[in-house]
Amino acid sequence: MEASSAPPASVWPGLVYDDAHAAVRFLASAFGFEQRLLVPGVEEGHVAHAELAWPEGGGVMLGSANRLDSIASQRPTGVAATYVVTAEPDALYERAMAAGAELVEGLRDEEYGSRGFSVRDPEGNIWSFGTYRGAAAG
Repeated sequence: MEASSAPPASVWPGLVYDDAHAAVRFLASAFGFEQRLLVPGVEEGHVAHAELAWPEGGGVMLGSANRLDSIASQRPTGVAATYVVTAEPDALYERAMAAGAELVEGLRDEEYGSRGFSVRDPEGNIWSFGTYRGAAAG
């Protein structure tokens, strides 16, 4: 995917997963996120903090749920809904389907000009991908 000329993203969603290591692998293989940082948790097998960059700008942060060292990790897993801008929704749709993402809404053209789709990751979070960059972006 081609890098965006937009300014660096200032908003990075933070998610928690029961199996954060598996989530990092899935998000990389199914969607193309790039692991930039993975900090092991205090507890064996946990992830304190992972940063996954989106090739077109921005990214997500995640960690293991229910860690003793983080109040933020006490949130429920599988309840996030995240929208990610992509210039290549058709290719990304094929990649996500091949990697086993659960289809929520198939590839479609929206009345407001976006083309995209929505899937669910293995822990139930909904990921929507589309060409819509926001009204302010033009």
